[in-house]
Amino acid sequence: MDKEHMATALELAYENVKNKNGGPFAAVIVKDGEIVGKGTNVVTTANDPTAHAEISAIRDACSTLDDYQLTDCEIYTTCEPCPMCLGAIYWARPRAVYYFNTREDAAEIGFDDKFIYDQIGLPMGERSMLMEKIDVESTKLPFELWSITADKVEY
Repeated sequence: MDKEHMATALELAYENVKNKNGGPFAAVIVKDGEIVGKGTNVVTTANDPTAHAEISAIRDACSTLDDYQLTDCEIYTTCEPCPMCLGAIYWARPRAVYYFNTREDAAEIGFDDKFIYDQIGLPMGERSMLMEKIDVESTKLPFELWSITADKVEY
């Protein structure tokens, strides 16, 4: 854990709000003591609901490292990750995540992820958004092809 990296993330988040680029969130990704990725929340300026700080930082770091995983990296983020970012973080597989504000702190300023956390725990039929499986007849099923492909890159 490095408080300087957290201070960098907090400065990025402060500038992001000050410059009206998006919400009060930023993240930096560190490998071997060096920042390899940075990201801020640009949801409203990019018109992209997935443009959260952690997602942006993961994309930047993966590009820098030329890898789809963040092995031996740490993420310093200004807030406890939301469910979407948490999923992306687990897929990226860093060694650690350090955060400054809690999800309760975020809720106090209008960023309440509790609804999403609650929805994830519900059975599909009880969620507020319709989610329904559809079966179609097809001879080109991607899951079947994936399962028999010998030279695939596992992740």
